[in-house]
Amino acid sequence: MAGNPRKGFDGMQATVAAKKNTGVKPKETTTRRASQPAPRTGASNQAPGERHQNEGHGRRLTMAFEALEAFPALAESRDRLLMVISKDHVATADVVSAVESDVALIIAVLRLANRVNDGRIKVDTVVGAVEALTPQTVQAVASKVRTFDFFERASVWDAAPERFRLHALATQHAADRLAAEVGYENRDRLTVTSLLHDVGKLVLLHAYPGYPSQVHRGARTPEERIHQERRELGVDHALVGGVLVRRWGLPASVAGPIERHHNPEVEGEAAFIRLADMLAHYEQGARVSPTEMLQTARSVGLGPQELRRVMYELPSSTSQRQRHVDPCPLSGRELGVLQRLAEGKVYKQIAHELTLSTSTVRTHLHNIYGKLGAVDRAQAVLIANERGWL
Repeated sequence: MAGNPRKGFDGMQATVAAKKNTGVKPKETTTRRASQPAPRTGASNQAPGERHQNEGHGRRLTMAFEALEAFPALAESRDRLLMVISKDHVATADVVSAVESDVALIIAVLRLANRVNDGRIKVDTVVGAVEALTPQTVQAVASKVRTFDFFERASVWDAAPERFRLHALATQHAADRLAAEVGYENRDRLTVTSLLHDVGKLVLLHAYPGYPSQVHRGARTPEERIHQERRELGVDHALVGGVLVRRWGLPASVAGPIERHHNPEVEGEAAFIRLADMLAHYEQGARVSPTEMLQTARSVGLGPQELRRVMYELPSSTSQRQRHVDPCPLSGRELGVLQRLAEGKVYKQIAHELTLSTSTVRTHLHNIYGKLGAVDRAQAVLIANERGWL
C-alpha cells in the first residue's frame, strides 16, 4: 500500500481529535502508541489471551488497511465486466454499469484512474474513471481483482463480502431514489460514495475479531451502533472509512461524505448517504429511528409526505437509471430514420417524411445496424433506447 502506514493511522487520530461536531469525545486510547493496550471490545472479565489480542490498536488498524488491498469482488460481477469489454462494440455506459455493480471493482478502477491522472484532475465517479482509462486497461485491472463466490468460501473474509455488497447496493439504490426525488445533480458521484459508505466496517472487522458482535452488543439502530463503536474503540467505521479512502488516493469529494455520514447535523451528499443507509436498514427489516430519519430527510429537502412515498415505493422499485455516457455514433439522418422506425413506421412512410427513396432508407438502416452491432431493427431500437439516444 502506498504511503507510510503509521502516518495513515496518525492522520486518523488527528482527525478524531478534530471531530468535535460528532458530539462524542474520543477516548484516550485513540492517542496511545501501538505498544499500549487497545480499547476493550469484550466483557470486563476478559481472559489474558483476549486482552493480548486487543493490544496494538494502531498496528491492528494499519494491518487492516493493508488487508483491504486484497478485498475480493463478486466473481459474477467481475466476469460480467470482462464479458462486456470483450464485445466488438464496447459501450461506455455498459462498462460503467458493470463496474458499479461491485465495490471492489469500483475501488480498483477509481484508484487506477487517479494514479493515471497523477493528481491533475481528481476522479470521483466511475464515469470519469472509465473515460480516463481504455477498455483494455479496465479489462486488465478487472482480471487481477480477487473474487469470491457464495458457494466457494475460501477467502479469509468468509461471508463479509456478501453481506457488505448487499447492504452497499441497497444503500446505493435508496440514495439514487432520493437523488431522483429531489433532483440532486451529482448522482454519479453519489453512486460511488453510497456504495463505499461502510468500507470502514471492513477495516474494523479485520482489526478486531469481536467486531461487530461484541462492540455492538445491545445497540439496535445505526445511531446506537456508531455510539458503541466510539465508546469501545475510540473511533467509528465512518471515520476509518474516510481515512482508508484517502489512503487509496481518492479525492476529498468521496472521502468527506463517507467520513461524515453518521453525523446527526450532516448536510449535502453525506446526508443523502445517511438517509439512504437508514432506508436500506428499514427495507431489510432492521430498526431505525423515525426521528433521526425525518430530521435527515429535511436536510436533503424531503418532507414527511415525500419520505413516506419513497419508503413505500423503494422495495418494489427495481428499475436502473439509464446512463447517457456514450456519444451517439449515428448521423442526424440515421438517427431520424431510427426514430421513425421506433415509432412503428414502415420504409415507405419514413422515406416520404424524410424526402428519401425507399432504397436510401434501407441503406441508412444497413449502416445503423453496423454501427450499433445490431442484427435487426428491433435490436437497433433497443440498443439506442438503452443508451439514451432516442
